[in-house]
Amino acid sequence: MRRVLSALFVAALAVGLTACAEPGATAAPSSAGEDSCPQASVPLASLDLVDDVRGHTGPSTACLSSHAITPVDDDTAPVLPVTVTDSEGREIEITDVDRILPIDISGTIASTVFALGLGDQVVGRDSSTVFAGTEDLPVVTKTGHTLNAEAILELAPTVILTDTTIGPKEIRQQLRDAGITVVVISSDRRLDTTDELVTEIATALGVPSRGEALIARLDAAVDETLAEIADVVPADEEDRARMLFLYVRGSANVYYIFGEDSGADSLIDAVGGVDVAAEIGWEGMKPMTAEALVAARPDVLVMMTDGLESVGGIDGLIERVPAVAETPAGINRRVIDMADSEILSFGPRSAEVIGAIARALYAPGHSTAESEK
Repeated sequence: MRRVLSALFVAALAVGLTACAEPGATAAPSSAGEDSCPQASVPLASLDLVDDVRGHTGPSTACLSSHAITPVDDDTAPVLPVTVTDSEGREIEITDVDRILPIDISGTIASTVFALGLGDQVVGRDSSTVFAGTEDLPVVTKTGHTLNAEAILELAPTVILTDTTIGPKEIRQQLRDAGITVVVISSDRRLDTTDELVTEIATALGVPSRGEALIARLDAAVDETLAEIADVVPADEEDRARMLFLYVRGSANVYYIFGEDSGADSLIDAVGGVDVAAEIGWEGMKPMTAEALVAARPDVLVMMTDGLESVGGIDGLIERVPAVAETPAGINRRVIDMADSEILSFGPRSAEVIGAIARALYAPGHSTAESEK
């Protein structure tokens, strides 16, 4: 089931992202300083928390304190060759990781490679890999998230780590035919699959001990963040925020609700919200209907920043989707947005992402939301 849902996710994102991008355009990596989002480093309970998380009015933006990826302390050298069975069932031997090309639709594979301490071996990036330290890497995706075979071949990677969220698959086969080792990693992006993702990547790169160190660090950070959030979640479920993840790309007229097993549901669960898409039986990622939106009755809409901007902010969203105005979220203009390259990028920054969403939910007065959204 999750493999099917991943395919749906790719279809939704590929259409939207391609429509929004100009030919050859790519996002510039952020090099924002550590103080770009000061509230992200402050204990959640120390911030000014809202009295009524369901009735709060106004938008908020979730942000990270840093856009850098911190590598693990373990610097054990890669042990090669290594043979793995990738997510498509291929048995693959990896003999050289000197020139790594990690590419997917969310930038998660690249951030994991950097967290494993192998960032210096990365030779290129996809358009979603926009964290600090990747500014000078050449982009190998065309408009949206289509692989550019010529650009990849010019980089002469010794191993490509990718997944089915980026393609087309014919390009992956073309790269294999050119003699490049291509490993297809699982496309399942959820909070509870992060450890498996790290293990897949670390094993393929011959650094299993680095993977174990990263998993230990990630698990500890997530546990700490979840405990911090648990302290501020309303005890009565009736008082908890009813949340819905809405994916939009205005220029392509794309409007999707992300439901169960989409990854968005695990994000909502982690911050103590009620996933209203699950309440109406919404599975995976499907085109939004006005009936479903009204039936879900969300108090809070969670969106990607570029998606919200693509429809002209909250006013534009309501104009394009009048049903939004019939929901508590629309009435209260309660939208939480977060950078596209971060919000569903479960991986080395999982703890930071859920912490950022929690701050925007429970302490929105400290958010960086702009008044015109």
